[in-house]
Amino acid sequence: MGDDSEWMKLPIDQKCEHKLWKARLNGYEEALKLFQKIDDEKSPEWSKYLGLIKKFVTDSNAVAQLKGLEAALAYVENAHVAGKTTGEVASGVVNKVFNQPKARAKELGEDICLMYIEIEKGEAIQEELLKGLDNKNPKIIVACIETLRKALSEFGSKIISLKPIIKVLPKLFESREKAVRDEAKLLAVEIYRWIRDALRPPLQNINSVQLKELEEEWIKVSSAAPKQTRFLRSQQELKAKFEQQQGLGGDADGGDDDEEEAVPQVDAYELLEAVEILSKLPKDFYEKIEAKKWQERKEALEAVELLVKNPKLESGDYADLVKALKKVVGKDTNVMLVALAAKCLAGLATGLRKKFGQYAGHVVPTILEKFKEKKPQVVQALQEAIDAIFLTTTLQNISEDILAVMDNKNPTIKQQTSLFIARSFRHCTPSTLPKSLLKPFCAALLKHINDSAPEVRDAGFEALGTALKVAGEKAVNPFLADVDKLKLDRIKECAEKVELVYGKKAGGAAEKKEGKPITGKTTAVPGPAGDKETKDAATKPGPPKKASAVKGGVPPKKGKPAMAAGTGGAGPKGKKGPETKEIFESELSIEVCEEKAAAVLPASCIQQLDSGNWKERLACMEEFQKAVELMERSEMPCQALVRMLAKKPGWKETNFQVMQMKLHIVALIAQKGNFSKTSAQVVLDGLVDKVGDVKCGTNAKEAMTAIAEACQLPWTAEQVVAMAFSQKNPKNQSETLNWLSNAIKEFGFSGLNVKAFISNVKTALAATNPAVRTSAITLLGVMYLYVGPSLRMFFEDEKPALLSQIDAEFEKMQGQTAPAPTRGISRHSVGGGDDGEEEEQEEVGNDVVDLLPRTDIGDKITAELVSKIGDKNWKIRKEGLDEVTSIINEAKFIQPNIGELPAALKGRLNDSNKILVQQTLSILQQLATAMGPNIKQYVKNLGIPVITVLGDSKNNVRAAALATVNAWAEQTGMKEWLEGEDLSEELKKENPFLRQELLGWLAEKLPAVRSVPSDLLLCVPHLYSCLEDRNGDVRKKAQDALPFFMMHLGFEKMAKATGKLKPTSKDQVLAMLEKAKANMPAKPAPPAKASSRVVGGAAPAKFQPASAFADDLGSNTVESKPDLKKAKAGGLSSKTKVQGKKVLSKPSLKEEDDKSGPIFIIVPNGKEQRMREEKALKVLKWNFTTPRDEYIEQLKTQMSTCVAKWLQDEMFHADFQHHNKALSVMIEHLESEKDGVISCLDLILKWLTLRFFDTNTSVLMKALEYLKLLFNLLSQEEYHLTENEASSFIPYLILKVGEPKDVIRKDVRAILNRMCLIYPASKMFPFIMEGTKSKNSKQRAECLEELGCLVESYGMNVCQPTPGKALKEMATHIGDRDNTVRNAALNTIVTVYNVHGDQVFKLIGNLSEKDMSMLEERIKRSAKRPSSAPVRQAEEKPPRTQSISANASMMRKGQAEDMSSKLKIRAVSPHFDDMHSNTASTINFVISQVASGDINTSIQALTQIDEVLKQEDKAEAMSGHIDQFLIATFMQLRLIYNTHMADEKLDKEEIVRLYSCIIGSMITLFQIESLAREASTGVLKDLMHGLITLMLDSRVEDLEEGEQVIRSVNLLVVKVLEKSDQTNILSALLVLLQDSLLATASSPKFSELVMKCLWRMVRLLPETINNINLDRILLDIHIFMKVFPKEKLKQCKSEFPIRTLKTLLHTLCKLKGPKILDHLTMIDNKNESELEAHLCRLMKHTMEQTGKADKDTEKGASRIEEKASKAKVNDILAEIFKKIGSKENTKEGLAELYEYKKKYSDADIEPFLKNSSQFFQSYVERGLRLIETEREGKGRIATSTGISSQMEGTCVPASTHTVSSSIGNTNGEEVGPSVYLERLKILRQRCGLDNAKQEDRPPLTSLLSKPTLPTVASSTDMLHSKLSQLRESREQYQHLDLDSNQTHSSGIGTTLASPSSAAANIDDLKKRLERIKSSRK
Repeated sequence: MGDDSEWMKLPIDQKCEHKLWKARLNGYEEALKLFQKIDDEKSPEWSKYLGLIKKFVTDSNAVAQLKGLEAALAYVENAHVAGKTTGEVASGVVNKVFNQPKARAKELGEDICLMYIEIEKGEAIQEELLKGLDNKNPKIIVACIETLRKALSEFGSKIISLKPIIKVLPKLFESREKAVRDEAKLLAVEIYRWIRDALRPPLQNINSVQLKELEEEWIKVSSAAPKQTRFLRSQQELKAKFEQQQGLGGDADGGDDDEEEAVPQVDAYELLEAVEILSKLPKDFYEKIEAKKWQERKEALEAVELLVKNPKLESGDYADLVKALKKVVGKDTNVMLVALAAKCLAGLATGLRKKFGQYAGHVVPTILEKFKEKKPQVVQALQEAIDAIFLTTTLQNISEDILAVMDNKNPTIKQQTSLFIARSFRHCTPSTLPKSLLKPFCAALLKHINDSAPEVRDAGFEALGTALKVAGEKAVNPFLADVDKLKLDRIKECAEKVELVYGKKAGGAAEKKEGKPITGKTTAVPGPAGDKETKDAATKPGPPKKASAVKGGVPPKKGKPAMAAGTGGAGPKGKKGPETKEIFESELSIEVCEEKAAAVLPASCIQQLDSGNWKERLACMEEFQKAVELMERSEMPCQALVRMLAKKPGWKETNFQVMQMKLHIVALIAQKGNFSKTSAQVVLDGLVDKVGDVKCGTNAKEAMTAIAEACQLPWTAEQVVAMAFSQKNPKNQSETLNWLSNAIKEFGFSGLNVKAFISNVKTALAATNPAVRTSAITLLGVMYLYVGPSLRMFFEDEKPALLSQIDAEFEKMQGQTAPAPTRGISRHSVGGGDDGEEEEQEEVGNDVVDLLPRTDIGDKITAELVSKIGDKNWKIRKEGLDEVTSIINEAKFIQPNIGELPAALKGRLNDSNKILVQQTLSILQQLATAMGPNIKQYVKNLGIPVITVLGDSKNNVRAAALATVNAWAEQTGMKEWLEGEDLSEELKKENPFLRQELLGWLAEKLPAVRSVPSDLLLCVPHLYSCLEDRNGDVRKKAQDALPFFMMHLGFEKMAKATGKLKPTSKDQVLAMLEKAKANMPAKPAPPAKASSRVVGGAAPAKFQPASAFADDLGSNTVESKPDLKKAKAGGLSSKTKVQGKKVLSKPSLKEEDDKSGPIFIIVPNGKEQRMREEKALKVLKWNFTTPRDEYIEQLKTQMSTCVAKWLQDEMFHADFQHHNKALSVMIEHLESEKDGVISCLDLILKWLTLRFFDTNTSVLMKALEYLKLLFNLLSQEEYHLTENEASSFIPYLILKVGEPKDVIRKDVRAILNRMCLIYPASKMFPFIMEGTKSKNSKQRAECLEELGCLVESYGMNVCQPTPGKALKEMATHIGDRDNTVRNAALNTIVTVYNVHGDQVFKLIGNLSEKDMSMLEERIKRSAKRPSSAPVRQAEEKPPRTQSISANASMMRKGQAEDMSSKLKIRAVSPHFDDMHSNTASTINFVISQVASGDINTSIQALTQIDEVLKQEDKAEAMSGHIDQFLIATFMQLRLIYNTHMADEKLDKEEIVRLYSCIIGSMITLFQIESLAREASTGVLKDLMHGLITLMLDSRVEDLEEGEQVIRSVNLLVVKVLEKSDQTNILSALLVLLQDSLLATASSPKFSELVMKCLWRMVRLLPETINNINLDRILLDIHIFMKVFPKEKLKQCKSEFPIRTLKTLLHTLCKLKGPKILDHLTMIDNKNESELEAHLCRLMKHTMEQTGKADKDTEKGASRIEEKASKAKVNDILAEIFKKIGSKENTKEGLAELYEYKKKYSDADIEPFLKNSSQFFQSYVERGLRLIETEREGKGRIATSTGISSQMEGTCVPASTHTVSSSIGNTNGEEVGPSVYLERLKILRQRCGLDNAKQEDRPPLTSLLSKPTLPTVASSTDMLHSKLSQLRESREQYQHLDLDSNQTHSSGIGTTLASPSSAAANIDDLKKRLERIKSSRK
């Protein structure tokens, strides 16, 4: 016994494993006790035994095993972890327990299996038991069958799935063992109890004796529905109910419903094996069916008939078979064969079910047409066929075809169609028979009930009765409004007789006639006819998605299903309650009205109604109003009251006060009483008549709105508009339309009859009165909000001008959401729930599409065309496709009848010629647009094949297929695509392309779908296999799609579906499911009425108000998280797409407040600080192969100071969807936070590089979209990337150039292209060069291509470090192993060859023979294409050149160093054509250097350009480059202004030198008129902006020679004004003025100078008026006046803007006369500004006062100045004398005084001189004389110059020296500052500009020198001596040997120092000359 005690001490679990059976027995006993004792099912104790339970049941000792089984049963019953043991324990029970001789063991085994089922492990148990049926041991088989039977009997067929059991039954009946056969019989009886006759078809082939026995047993089965007696753990409440009923004494009636719910209707069809019949068709079937002899045709059909008797058919391509049968039905003359073919079609439809749906559209029209046959057997066969076909599709899909035959002349066709409709309706539920379908059907049937043939009438009544029964009176009555009572009663009578398919009883008049069983519940016969009905009951159990489907799809019992379902479902539009109780009442006679009114109104009131004295009438109205205000709704006789108001004088009332009161009372009555349409008709006419009245209009509109609330907008609007257009008053018409626009916004659009409005709008658009047209266009804009782009289709035939106005209006509405209706809701929205609203909304859109005139192209799709498309020769196939394209293009909108086209096109989708496949895809895309929503019926037979094309190996074909699928889905919605097995079949194919594209598409579409068919579940197993696909992209896409599948199917179903996977896969998939569950979005909500629309409309920027949130929470019973998403679906702007959970946890909106601020916070010098830190290596340099965590953390830290906290959370969230949100927010804030973006640019770019390492494509695409917008913005802002930003971003961007996806590569290339606008191309080059070293061949190829583009755009100088090195590097890739890389390398070098010529071969160095021959071959080939002429090349630059003109200016310092060696441009005579005579690229390069950051480089470039401009023969080369040059120049000006001037280290003389060069070369340019005219408006605007900014730059004045700079600028401005294209410059100035007045930052002086320029232009107008494009100028003025209406201009601090504008317009009017009004053509909406009115006034004024006007205009613009100047004379003179008296400004003062005297010759300066000393007086006189001789005596300059100084005198206080007074004078006399010419020559020489041809050109005004006025008393001698000195120095200069190669490096002296004394100045010059000489040696 010793060893006994050994094991006694062991713990229980160890005993259970002991090798002694006794120990084990003891262990099991104790375990049993323990298991019964543990209360907590989650106790850790359970887990100890997890691995042991299998051993409990498989114990080798029979005694121990029995105890073990008991313990195991207790374990399974009590432990929460027991489920994990299911598989192993069950297999143990089957194999080791069921074969035991002891009955007790078997019983326990069965109990354990049933207990597992109870703990929800039914599937696994069933699987093990079914495996057991294959065991060789009959004992085991019997036990397994018995267990299955018990399980079914206790748990019912809902939990035990019958299909697999029924599958094995026949095999069990064949067993040799009698015990097995007997047990199988018992099982069959049990199954029959649950599913009745559905079991017959699968067992029809068993032994006839057995079948007979079974039949006998089946008859004995009680007819009571079986009930579930044992319940799962999750069904405890059902269990409680069940027990309660049992307690009450059996079956109480109350249980009925539940039970029925518990017994699912099993569909026999599901239990059948599908049979493949296509291969079994006779070989010669298709020949025989076409045979001449009818017997042969009959044979062929009989063969088919035999095959289709199989109740379930394998899916396949039945198109040809259907086509053949259809042909027989339609064309065969032998009626017997027609009937036979119809039977075959019926069989096919029954056997294929939904899979036949795709052919339904082809066959239905043919069958309906064939109903003209009279023979009963044919009619019956056709009826059976069409009924079977109906069940395979939806009414929606075939509605078009049915409606088409409703108007047929043949009464039999009409009768049979109506009967078919009646039968079809029976299969519908309120949700599958929406209003949109009822409407056309009812309309057609109403014609039938008025038909002359009685059988047609009867059929019509039956159909309408059925509709009434199915959809409910609420839905149908509106369509029966005009039916007389007798007929209405007849319809109702029919409705009562109708038995619905979903009702309890079988039968129903029509079907009884045909002797067919209906529901299949009672007497369904095996075989097609009976099957069909059962199946229908099962497959269409009333869509569970609508409230109206009663639980679980079980039909409501009461007579009227719609009513039973409660208001929620009473017809999908319970909402329209009042529509059924019509808002009409009978008309009352005037006497009755008077009586009723007398009862409620004071007597005096009624007497005074028609008094002759208006005061009495007014008093009467006041009393009337009081009475109405006090009345109760119930006692208010509305009709009587309004008739009283309409009594004489009624609406002809002449006194406006009385009238206003009257209208107000109408509104009150409508609001307070029960106002009917009858009452409305009394008053509406009068209201419309007053709506245009100035005084009464608003009251009339208010009354109309009140009536619309009472009688509904659709009706009111129709009445009102009709009345308005039946009368002539345009004011009324336009005001009525305006009212309607507002009303639609207030009431929403639902129910409006678009068609009626469109015809009225068309009338209005054709009106002569502009106000009516404008109102009509506004109304269209409002309608556009609701109807969308399809609205435009109705107006495509309008005049282009009108159409463009309509488009402009639509453009304005783009992106706006329709506001939520604020009126008309409360009264009418009693009934329905959300769906009603949704349907309304949808209906509007569809309505409009339905109204389009559609062409029938059926007859154009000829047999010949179809055979062309299927021809063997691809060219003929292509011809056929081309024809189809042109047919669709011509028709624009088509009817769904397209004959044989679908089959023909389907064949082309797998054409071997990919071009034809693409063409077919584009045709299908066209087809979708042309056919609109009707394309639905072709989804199955054309749409699904397009999805197959997504598996094509060619990228472009897939892209085309995707575009097509999207175009279709847009028209059809997703339901059609998701129904049936088609999608799952596609996913099943193991094609990685197909899988990734399809999953990507589903991931995009599913989130927006509100409900999906259950068939989506069929895709799940394939989705799981995609999650483990070999291809990474497929896995990725499958993961992306997972949350969206889950959102529709729910986690439970998805998790359940993993049951079929291998254990390892299952764990992985479950983990992914858990992850997806966390990211699962909520279903998009129905467009929940007000709340969600408010979100989109009224409050897009902020979050929806808290109340809306609360409503939203209430309206959705799902957990709170999804609500946010729901709001999102309603149209939340992306700003608010926040994390769902957060906000909802407390809808206090606190979170939201944080989001209102800017997202980027500007930290002063933050960016510079970060760069310094990175330079000093205080932080990590942004350089990695993959981003490590420390980089991400570092970026987070850096961002924390300058990025909004909530945005940063989104940016660094683990989930990609948050990154997408962040990017959306950033895109949205891009424009509004430019400065913020620029201040954080380095961080933004770094964050984007992190996104490049993400694998999610959607984030990548979004990031690239953001980058495109960002770089556009930066280039507009003229921002240049810093080195730091570039180096931490560009390399990572270049990585993405190698992406496998085309779209991404394209985007990245586009971004690289844009980068050249903000970062010099020469610096981009090395980065891209680095990219060519990548391992990724795609990246290498793309980088090489990009290098080629850079060289082509910017010339050779872009190659870094030198062209030689760069080319050698490129050439190495010619030998690359990848073909695309080789090609790219060759193409790039050919590009360089085209730019650089044969020198390329030298630069490349040695190549292998093979590479060299490839290169030469390629060059030869490219030479054949003409690109030799350089000019031509300039035009043919790649599409990038648009941007290049601006971006060439970006090249900076980089080139300066080695420029001379490459360009060989000498300073004195540049050889522009050294480089392969390619002038264009050389000019491009030189211009690009103008904007260089290095001053010397820039000066050098300017010198060269100046040279070219001076040589007449070469100047033309600049043509085409002017804008580019000017852009470069003003960028340089901007650079000086922003950078150089602020740089203390820079010598300011350098800056003056640069300024002088810029201004010099610009003046040269603006001397050449032909070139000056090339400058475009935008460029001129920027140029003038730059120049004026320079004139106002106080820092320039502080420079020694600053004033000279400013004077030169002055001169340049005058040149620009005179020589540019006059239209462009005028336009530029107007825009500039507008901008400067708008900009708060801009100084008032700036605007003043712009206006002075404009005055100058006004002065030039008489000469230039004929060269000006007046229309464009007037458009600019119009825009100006639109932005600045008179009122706003008058508020300006200064009065000049408004005067300037008036002067300009006045001058234009005077010059053009009345014709000026013909020049308003470019203005779309003249009413937007006062321009037209102003011009009309001016014209009138000029006509009246011609004499006076002439005088006025002679003074012209100067009138303004004079007025101002008279007022200021004294101040100005005082100011001038003050200057003369001061030491510094004395010269300037004298010059100003001289100017002033010239201008006001009569001005008296005596008083000022009188008080001063004699010396001062003579000094002043001498000074004036000197100026005079200097100005008058020294020759004249060719053009008149100067911004006239008279303006100087008036507008700018004299102290400002902006517009220098030394230039120009009042009388427009020319000033010849030849004095300065000498100086200028020297300066030009210094800057490397040549004076050789100085004489040939008009002399240039001085650039930089001060007026030589002596400091104290001076004489002309001094001046002369100074000039001679200068001449000498100039000669010395010319002897200098200027070597071109060193020009730029020499330290050329800067400009002259300010001459305080002449001598000092000359000495200084000499010293400088010495310096220069020495440096040259």
